[in-house]
Amino acid sequence: MTLDLEKGVSRVLDEVLSLGGRGLGFSRETQLLGALPELDSMAVVTLITSLEERFDIVIDDDDIDGETFASVGSLVDLVLSKRGG
Repeated sequence: MTLDLEKGVSRVLDEVLSLGGRGLGFSRETQLLGALPELDSMAVVTLITSLEERFDIVIDDDDIDGETFASVGSLVDLVLSKRGG
């Protein structure tokens, strides 16, 4: 399940950041914040909304800090925690 979730998060990243398929090759270790120029403050807001819609979760402000967007793995872990997994 985690691998499917990882692929789903990568797909959302690819769509939100308009990466043209590049995001589909991301792994848990892929660095995001600071490594992808496309991930700016506006993209973060859109990404949060898209993750909430895609995975039927609610991400609270308290859940968000710099570490949340450090890597694909940290985003997957956030989604997992919000889904009760």
